Amino acid sequence: MNAKELIARRVALELHDGDIVNLGIGLPTQVVNYLPQDIHITLQSENGFLGLGPVTEAHPNLVNAGGQPCGILPGAAMFDSAFSFALIRGGHVDASVLGGLQVDQHANLANWMVPGKMIPGMGGAMDLVTGARRVIIAMEHCAKDGSSKILKQCTLPLTAKNKVSMIVTEMGVFEFEKGQLILKEHAPGVTLEAIKAATDAEFSVAADFKVMPIVVKEGVA
Repeated sequence: MNAKELIARRVALELHDGDIVNLGIGLPTQVVNYLPQDIHITLQSENGFLGLGPVTEAHPNLVNAGGQPCGILPGAAMFDSAFSFALIRGGHVDASVLGGLQVDQHANLANWMVPGKMIPGMGGAMDLVTGARRVIIAMEHCAKDGSSKILKQCTLPLTAKNKVSMIVTEMGVFEFEKGQLILKEHAPGVTLEAIKAATDAEFSVAADFKVMPIVVKEGVA
């Protein structure tokens, strides 16, 4: 199992039956592949959908917010961008799962740009992080150069301040409680010392620190 699959399987356990969920492009889109059999969620896409279906059942004339062909489920709704963002800004999205470039110990997120690099735009990330009831960041623990992505202070332009609820990496699971970053779980075979060595941020370790559970049986969205 590679790092991204491990992260997606763990995040899948955070979603509840009946939730309205927005999955960001990239790694977060894999989460839907590992939902437990008894969990059914409604996927919201900021380009105007409620009820996105599996990519494996893609319709040639439908794309998600990342521009990928997608399917749509019976009972789904389509609407304009203004209504879509009214749902997001109105607090009607239960959870938003996003990738991250950096998260810091103050629950700040940077995930929309790297200065000097060309980007298509900020997309809906700023609205999603601010408007969703719960914000889960699904990302690899370190950047390609080996540097930590969980920092004392973000150095890249912020997407939002003090809005991250949880961070899930291939090494462990962190949660923010009362403004404090707490390490709750470690991945199988990963030691606390290894996590400390790979993490720039200051954090506490939960009293019930345990091994990370993951979805073993693949489900259906």
